[in-house]
Amino acid sequence: MSRINAISLLRDLEFPRSASPFCCVVTLSEVIKEKDRPPSQFPFLHISDARVDIVWRNINNVRINRLGILDSTQLTLYSIKSMDEIKWMSKQLKNPKTAEEISVKRILASATLFLEFKFTHQTGCLGRIGDIVVDKTVPKMVDAQCAPLTATLVRTLTDKLYERRKAAALDIEKQVRDLLQANHFQQLEKLLAVLRGLTTAQNAHTRKGGLIGLAAAAIALGKNTADYTSQLIEPVLTCFSDPDPRVRYYACESLYNIVKICRSSALSHFDALFDTLWRLSADTDLNVRSGAELLDRLLKVPVADIVLATNSFEISTLMSLVRDRIYSQNSSNRRFVVSWLSALLTAPELSISTYLPEVLDGLFQMLDDSQPGVRDATETVLGQFLERMHEQKDGDKAELNDMINVLIVHACAEGSPLTRMTALIWLDRFLKMRSVGLLQYLSSFLTAVLPCLNDSQLKAKEINMHLMDLLSENADIEYDAVIKVLLKHIKHEFRDTRIAVLNWISRLHITAPAKLFSYMDRVFPLLLSLLSDTCDDVLLLDLQLLSDICEGKNTSGVELQELNLGEDTLKQLSGISPYLVKFTSSLLTMFRSDTALLNDRGVLIVRQLCMLLGSGSIYRCLSVLLLKDNDTEFVSQMVALLNGILLTSSELFELRKQLRTLESEACINLFESLYRTWAFQPIALLGLCVLSQNYEHASVLARHLWKVDITVDVLIEIDRLVQLIESPILSYVRLDLLDAKHQRPLTTVLSALLMILPQTDAFNTLHKRIQCIPPVVHEEKKHNKLDTKVDFKPLLQHFLRILEQQQEALGKKHRQMLTSTEQWR
Repeated sequence: MSRINAISLLRDLEFPRSASPFCCVVTLSEVIKEKDRPPSQFPFLHISDARVDIVWRNINNVRINRLGILDSTQLTLYSIKSMDEIKWMSKQLKNPKTAEEISVKRILASATLFLEFKFTHQTGCLGRIGDIVVDKTVPKMVDAQCAPLTATLVRTLTDKLYERRKAAALDIEKQVRDLLQANHFQQLEKLLAVLRGLTTAQNAHTRKGGLIGLAAAAIALGKNTADYTSQLIEPVLTCFSDPDPRVRYYACESLYNIVKICRSSALSHFDALFDTLWRLSADTDLNVRSGAELLDRLLKVPVADIVLATNSFEISTLMSLVRDRIYSQNSSNRRFVVSWLSALLTAPELSISTYLPEVLDGLFQMLDDSQPGVRDATETVLGQFLERMHEQKDGDKAELNDMINVLIVHACAEGSPLTRMTALIWLDRFLKMRSVGLLQYLSSFLTAVLPCLNDSQLKAKEINMHLMDLLSENADIEYDAVIKVLLKHIKHEFRDTRIAVLNWISRLHITAPAKLFSYMDRVFPLLLSLLSDTCDDVLLLDLQLLSDICEGKNTSGVELQELNLGEDTLKQLSGISPYLVKFTSSLLTMFRSDTALLNDRGVLIVRQLCMLLGSGSIYRCLSVLLLKDNDTEFVSQMVALLNGILLTSSELFELRKQLRTLESEACINLFESLYRTWAFQPIALLGLCVLSQNYEHASVLARHLWKVDITVDVLIEIDRLVQLIESPILSYVRLDLLDAKHQRPLTTVLSALLMILPQTDAFNTLHKRIQCIPPVVHEEKKHNKLDTKVDFKPLLQHFLRILEQQQEALGKKHRQMLTSTEQWR
């Protein structure tokens, strides 16, 4: 329905001339069928549908002559704007018929009369638009409506000029003091109600005036504001939702003055004040935000004062408000929340640590804020919380257990370095506060610490060492969870993490070997897989751990039957740790499947194992297991590697000594075991016999070298053997060339090698060595002393059998190649 509110000032002859000017309010309803369009755009054809309400209001006496329906609503003129339009509308009503049309005609005539006399209204409530005086959405008030204020004072208070509003505020302040001094409390209540009504007016200047008036009233009330706190604060709070930023700013200014006077009594509205300030902290207008910050600082003062003086302020209420807003994503809102926590933490008598678990997660999320100021303030507050917890007695400490998971999440999350560092600092402090009591969360701590060990700026290494020191034999930890975490990080991308995992497994093996062995079926394969690690430190530590496990007395978790070794093989391995057998078998499998590992790290692995577990056990185990292997090519390759280590490595000095002397049955059995496996590599077997000073048998073997397929690999092995004979390790072999009982067989061996070698540097070296042999008197003896210790007859037969097998395999290979070539043709 289209609604037109028109104003005109009348000098109607029906009223006495002595009366004051009157305001006529004309409401035209249903003037046109189309809605929301001013009548100046349409012909005035449906005036018969109009309903006319004329209200005569005496500005002084409120005398009303009701000719239609009383309508004293707010006045707005938005249609009749010029004399031409009034004349045009009058022309449409040239011959009015109904009483309503006559009334409208009369109003238009009065408007025309007004325009002719250029009458200027004296109330100040009306202004000019063009040639017509119109209402500017300001309620037309009389003294009776403004009482105990006057209409003039109200108009001054709501004036657009700040100086006039300020002058009016001083008048209101004086009037409030007078009413208070005269004990006119009812009039005071009415005054506050009038000011409250102004804060809800449509005109922005009116709302500003109301806010200024409330502030002035609060100043005048002084210490008596406690009884009027609600009437002063609530209207101002409503204005903080005003769309006009200037009104919101005036609201900040007004509330600042009110709270400054009310002090502690303002805290009765603390929830509303806190929520309002929280919203204003993110206001779009800079001035409003600045005003809100001043008000926020002022509000913290009475809170601190009450906390220090009494215990009447409920901290739980404030923390509840903080908790509900702790996850805000707006930086300004976050800064506001942090500032309140900081204010509470600066009060030594106030304990809010019990509420820390409720806000800790939100605070750590704030450390990822895009604004540096928010991050710095949050870091400071977290530091204050931590210091407060450390200073308090155990009975007053927050439940640390409730916060462990929060810290773990943020220490592991892919957030900012500041978040991770702070979380680790907290975890480290918790360990120092509770120590052994937190070992039940060891898996959680490891989850947070292990991935961060590579960062030197974090406290991860310090925490890791502290945790390891706390671990003892009787420690109450969840082994299943701990093992799960360790194995998850055992192949972590960072070297420090992998080393830490191995150290933890080693520590568990020391403190609780029985419990660790129950998980060995999961741990052992991963430890084996770590042998292919590219980092030497990790490899050596892994070998150390594997060695410790292999030396363990607990063998309940190992079943050698699973390896399908056979009774004879198991008998040869008797006395060796089942874990060592399993480990050696797995190592050979890895070498077979990963040639690069064998070539690059094979020597290092074998040497380290010999140093950790004893070369005799390692070589015995390897030789027995290799003998059962059907892959002769792989066995030959492994024998070449093991023989090179045997003849050169300082770690195997004792083994070489045992093989030379063969003083015990164990040494003889070891030699025989090596002989059977070395038989797959004739040159290596020849070197083994030379090493053990079994020159007679070596000369016998040399006579069968013609049966060996002389390949490049064989020539390389001979070249290496020649170089080894010239090395310091086998210097005793060269000296045996001067011994009458060794010279002849040894010379035979060297000559045989010389005949096989092409004329290379190795040939020249060996040839010169043979030329240096002096003639000696040979002492004929039927039996060599060494022959009584080793039965070489079955060993030689074993060697010849393997040679025969190799020749057959070589022939079969050649036939297959020939067949495939013919098929290809």
